Amino acid sequence: MAAHERVIATSAELANGGDGIRFVLERGNETVHAFAVRYRGGVHAYLNSCPHLGSELDWLPGVFFDSDATTLVCSLHGARFEPDTGRCVDGPCRGGRLVKLAVRERTGDGAVVIDDRGTVPAGE
Repeated sequence: MAAHERVIATSAELANGGDGIRFVLERGNETVHAFAVRYRGGVHAYLNSCPHLGSELDWLPGVFFDSDATTLVCSLHGARFEPDTGRCVDGPCRGGRLVKLAVRERTGDGAVVIDDRGTVPAGE
């Protein structure tokens, strides 16, 4: 495992369009909440903070998708986000984005690991 990686789940814990995994990151002296979901076979992770008001997205712990499992939905005001990019496609923060985190699945042991160093640069 790389020095800045931390296991947050196993691949089996994330079903396409299913419940996500919540986890925390330490950023300086701050603890921030984050989550990971599987969408169209890929795992995607974001800070659990809506760009509109900073509220957490999940309706219930780990429930981020709408009923069709096509968008992530903010529990506070219903903003909708593309699961693979974090781009807001509907709601008061339309055009904004969730903060994407570097996450990957390891092939050898099926672990889902987060890079604790930071976010994915814009455009990735």
